[in-house]
Amino acid sequence: MLSFVFGGSGSGKSSILQQRMIRESMEHPEKRYLFLVPDQFTMETQRSLVEKHPWHGIMNIDVLSFGRLSYRVFEETGGVSQPVLDDTGKNLILRIVADRLKPELNVLGGYLKKQGYIHEIKSAISEFMQYGIGLAELDKIIEFSKKRGALCGKLKDLAVLYQGFEDYIRDHYLTKEESLQVLSVRIKDSSLLRGSTVVFDGFTGFTPVQQTFLEEAFPAVRDVYVALTIDAEGDFYGKADVEQLFFLPKKF
Repeated sequence: MLSFVFGGSGSGKSSILQQRMIRESMEHPEKRYLFLVPDQFTMETQRSLVEKHPWHGIMNIDVLSFGRLSYRVFEETGGVSQPVLDDTGKNLILRIVADRLKPELNVLGGYLKKQGYIHEIKSAISEFMQYGIGLAELDKIIEFSKKRGALCGKLKDLAVLYQGFEDYIRDHYLTKEESLQVLSVRIKDSSLLRGSTVVFDGFTGFTPVQQTFLEEAFPAVRDVYVALTIDAEGDFYGKADVEQLFFLPKKF
């Protein structure tokens, strides 16, 4: 069963879902309930559930981000052969790669020592991975941007760094984005999601990599609840224009 909870920011969507999951988890202690939230909301959601629970414990309710869910499934199904890189690891590797490839970076080379610049490059490469943009797709974007001067030069340098980063980690490390792709394959071997009730809260949409995971996960779970920040009295199924306030949730 797929259910949506609509409402504006602060309207109580999360509280409604938390109270419902607490009630159901007490009625069915043998079943598993998963709250999937963005990384920055995991601790807040855990605290809220514990405070609301009559027993102040959430034994059969797990609060997870996509990254933590990957780790849990890997632990259950035998792990992965390469360590998973966090953001700090990506930054360190990109610093090594950037120093090595600096002579090839015609536009970005002069900014590499600027505070926070490697972090911005890491964020761009992470976005490429999340949205399934590989080097072939990036080459097409570079071709399209040839008449845009500096943009084309920056994209070419990003492509050099992207290739260098992938060459460095190949067969040695796994990124969080790649771990989600592996997770999609491992779902059939995991009992964590099978027959569970899953709540998605705090998301305005999902990346293509996350959508692939959802396509594989939905047949395995029992019930799915999705909280969306949107006008509850509006036309959710109508076509949304990009300038509308709730365009992203409607697009999802």
